[in-house]
Amino acid sequence: MPQHAPDQLVVTRATPEDWKVVSEWAAAEGWNPGLSDAACFFAQDPDGFFIGRIDGEPVSAISVVNYSPDYAFLGFYLVRPDRRGHGHGLTTWKTALAHAGERTVGLDGVPAQQDNYRRSGFELAYRTSRFGGTVPAGGRPAPADVVPAEAAGLDALLAYDSACYPADRPEFLRHWLTAEGHRALARVVDGRVTGYGVIRPGLDAHRVGPLFADTAEDARVLLDALTADLGGAPFAVDIPEINTEAVALAESLGLTPSFDTARMYTGPIRDFSAPRVFGVTSLELG
Repeated sequence: MPQHAPDQLVVTRATPEDWKVVSEWAAAEGWNPGLSDAACFFAQDPDGFFIGRIDGEPVSAISVVNYSPDYAFLGFYLVRPDRRGHGHGLTTWKTALAHAGERTVGLDGVPAQQDNYRRSGFELAYRTSRFGGTVPAGGRPAPADVVPAEAAGLDALLAYDSACYPADRPEFLRHWLTAEGHRALARVVDGRVTGYGVIRPGLDAHRVGPLFADTAEDARVLLDALTADLGGAPFAVDIPEINTEAVALAESLGLTPSFDTARMYTGPIRDFSAPRVFGVTSLELG
């Protein structure tokens, strides 16, 4: 660091201010980033964000965020459209991947790029589909056992989240649950958390993620509560296709898929409860 490359590309670690530009690129690609995402992402691993410049002008970006000694996640792999085809993306990719060290790295990439990812050691695990739509204003009232996340207790939510994700991520979750515009709810039945979810505003639609739940009914109750105040505004949730109950729930609500991504890993990951993942946290950060 910094690394020089074709056409004098210089790759350095990015700042939160740099990431405002990258978020604009992501929006232009139709990724609909959340409005407060960057601060939460940097809280997890401030050294995991990279930007490539030519003559000081940003042209490429990527993130490789370390969660634990064993697991990292790659996202925001972007090259400005007018600078593609010159090797800048690959140089930025190689520089950033070194940050993960020997960790297994995950990503959610466009299926058309799977062969390129395989050349870097990634193998397909499953596909994820973004489902989107609206719900009628003033939908079903939330039952009394759906409570604000803080009422469920941070320790209980951290434990639940860890069972549904390949790594513990307490620092990230503390920020994600309380970030500006984020609304986090949990379902607590007989003193036990049976699911939790977060909704946040995005550029084109609200995004739900994560949506973790013991059962489809728990997920439905949480999703109803999270979207109840949208007044018919659109929202989206990214659903792993291996959770057939989650896909069926989305379809039953009239949500429709808009695009798919390929979840890929470079190696083994810690066991987690895939049947409880009704919506991933973020395609950019896993």
